[in-house]
Amino acid sequence: MNSTFNSFFFEDDGYYPNHPFLPTLFYSKAIDVSKEDVTQTLAKNQWSNQWTGGVFDYHHYHSTSHEVLVVLKGAATLTLGGPQGRRIDIEKNDLLVIPAGVAHKNEGATEDFKVLGAYPFGNSFDLKTGQKHEYETALNEIPEAPYPEADPILGKKGPLLELWV
Repeated sequence: MNSTFNSFFFEDDGYYPNHPFLPTLFYSKAIDVSKEDVTQTLAKNQWSNQWTGGVFDYHHYHSTSHEVLVVLKGAATLTLGGPQGRRIDIEKNDLLVIPAGVAHKNEGATEDFKVLGAYPFGNSFDLKTGQKHEYETALNEIPEAPYPEADPILGKKGPLLELWV
């Protein structure tokens, strides 16, 4: 499989803090395995509290945990970083690692779009929607989100460990 990798930083806009120093990681065509294999790979690399479904169609973020999204089926356009952020197209076999605080929104998807989501160490997560009253609390919580000890797919030798030092 011909995989490519990109990373993106997003600025704090006063509503969506994004992450002050960790980039969002985008692995295009990162996997070519069944859902069961992906589930096992994520668990082996300590990404658990797994779920399957879609991505919300409103800007939101998690301030207490980082998140991985693996596209199992279909395709979608996501906006990352809040309303002034960056649109990316994702499709089956792509993977996103979204740092705590980084806003994400589904702008449109194929009918069969499905992702597998997970969190480092099975961490629980919160849901914030860019309301001004959430902002100050989120700024304190984001740096406290536990750092993963492994890349969700590549384990101890993936780009996450190189870029999230």
